[in-house]
Amino acid sequence: MAGVRARGEEIRRYILDHVEKSPGDVTKATAERFGITRQAVNKHFRRLQADGVLRRSGNTRASVYRLAPQSQWSHACEIEPGLAEDVVWRRDVRAVLGDLPNNVLEIWHYGFTEMFNNAIDHSDGSLIGLQIKKTVATTEMLISDDGYGIFRKVQAAMGLLDERHSILELSKGKLTTDPTRHTGEGIFFTSRMFDLFDILSGNVYFSHKFADAQDWILEPARTSSGTSVWMKLNNHTARTAKRIFDEFSSEDDYEFSKTVVPARMAQYGEDKLISRSQARRLLARVELFKTVLFDFSEVETIGRAFADEIFRVFALQHPDIELLPIHANSETRRMIARAQHGSQGQ
Repeated sequence: MAGVRARGEEIRRYILDHVEKSPGDVTKATAERFGITRQAVNKHFRRLQADGVLRRSGNTRASVYRLAPQSQWSHACEIEPGLAEDVVWRRDVRAVLGDLPNNVLEIWHYGFTEMFNNAIDHSDGSLIGLQIKKTVATTEMLISDDGYGIFRKVQAAMGLLDERHSILELSKGKLTTDPTRHTGEGIFFTSRMFDLFDILSGNVYFSHKFADAQDWILEPARTSSGTSVWMKLNNHTARTAKRIFDEFSSEDDYEFSKTVVPARMAQYGEDKLISRSQARRLLARVELFKTVLFDFSEVETIGRAFADEIFRVFALQHPDIELLPIHANSETRRMIARAQHGSQGQ
């Protein structure tokens, strides 16, 4: 009997972990995973619904299950002298998150304090709103302010082309408009710790998914004032903050020495990556790192001048920096190899 109970718990845990990833076919996936019938899977769904863990929408044939919120909390903080992220964490947020594993709480501690402090120091706003929603499987947090907007502020401070260009720079890390108080590491590491990390500000929506090579830039239907940061994390993830720090740090001195540069963010519309100017835009500030991974996901091809500027000209000027292309198709790899072998003239 104990074995049957344990198997049932395993099936229900699988459902809870996967229902939000693929709500339309989780029944089929569960049946195949455990070698049981769809009818047997539906019994587990009904039990989870009776326990208040899942909610069902739609009719019988097209019903969809989603995780039911177990708790929801919201709070507003006026941005005024004395407001401190560690106090808000200790006084309010930590208690709302509740009983979570230490590694999960460590990630939330880092992500919340970094993003909340950004709103205090950089938003030029008057109010910060907090929202937290918990289910049995995941926790979501929204931090929003009524300030100037992070992408617009970076664009103005650095004289960039537009708000999309701000995301390219933020995605590299080590970018801050206030170097006396910030290292520029917060958004980079936070975006890589959480299952989902989104920023909505002005005319741009940025999204990063853990273990996904791609960052998404979208233009929403309407402009958003201020900045909204949304983070989501599985309550039982085995991930640790240290693992993420180590992935992008030197082994000897723990320096933030490695970054990933999404090449597709230098594209605008249907433009191809062909010019030296586009390459120089991609190369901005990468001399701050020892290892630079150029991610060519969703890049169909690159031009000779573009490849030459990065993998020959810049490489010769910075022999101490390791430049590594990743997720490049065969055509892109061929152009990079040509540049590395010095075939393209100046």
